[in-house]
Amino acid sequence: MEGLALIILTRIVSITLALLFDHLLGDPHHWPHPVRWFGRWISWMDQRLNKGKKKKVKGSLLVISMAFWTIGVAGALVYANYQLHLFIGILIEAILIYTTIAPRSLAEAAMNVARPLALEDMETARKEVGMIVGRDTDRLTQQEIARAAVETVAENTSDGVTAPLFFAFIGGGPLALFYRAINTCDSMVGYKNERYGEFGYFSAKCDDVLNYIPSRMTALVMAMMNVIRSPFSLTRVFSIIRRDARKHPSPNSGYGESAMAALLGIQLGGTNTYQGIASHRPRIGDPVNEVSTGTIEQSIEIMRRTVYGFVFFFVSLGGVIIAALTWS
Repeated sequence: MEGLALIILTRIVSITLALLFDHLLGDPHHWPHPVRWFGRWISWMDQRLNKGKKKKVKGSLLVISMAFWTIGVAGALVYANYQLHLFIGILIEAILIYTTIAPRSLAEAAMNVARPLALEDMETARKEVGMIVGRDTDRLTQQEIARAAVETVAENTSDGVTAPLFFAFIGGGPLALFYRAINTCDSMVGYKNERYGEFGYFSAKCDDVLNYIPSRMTALVMAMMNVIRSPFSLTRVFSIIRRDARKHPSPNSGYGESAMAALLGIQLGGTNTYQGIASHRPRIGDPVNEVSTGTIEQSIEIMRRTVYGFVFFFVSLGGVIIAALTWS
């Protein structure tokens, strides 16, 4: 029992340190980063396996290889450092978790869009929003640029912060890294098109499964932590989440977007173009307020409070479990 209590305590400390590292350092581009390594490995596997027959089976090998590199190799690294000294193990685990989260980078990317947009510098705003979305941006209006930025913050609150923290609490740095690896696989090969429909099938399904609980928890915490700053009631926010979350093409992304839209009183979704081809997304939320530059800034604050709430939840849960184990 004491061993389990110590594991939970080290996870809490590691997560706290990871968030502190992100707050102080962000995501320096010149530093080595596991996601870049994942990208190179995925590209290497794609070039060699994504051809011929049995592409689904070959695609499953990509996911298995990611489990080997993250849970296997990273897990051995963490274990070895804990054997050297408890504080060394905590530090290494905190660094691994730090590489899987990006609240500061997400906020900075959104503000890079908001600043030129506030100055009506449409060319720069379109360029900056093109760095964070896959849609065509060369003809986006001011409101469409703002909507794209808010949608990015809403979706990546879970993908880029709370979901990795969820898995870090359960399985430490290695499991958080595994989540980030699968999320990277999905973003690179998880497309329903001729090239990746079969090869990326397993990556996309694994990403859906891994995000199922975190996305819903994120929407819940987002609503609870931000409703006091919203002019709308918690009942109304939850009703919009229930009504609109499942409209999204992704089984998970709609939860963060619907919670964000409900809290801000805005409508997300609509028509986007990808390489000149129009894609019509269902409308999420009610258009009580217009999406604007200020809405981007509000979405960042909602993201931050959501992260604080998520950490508070895990610290509280961990404290209760430790107290129960110690008492027993």
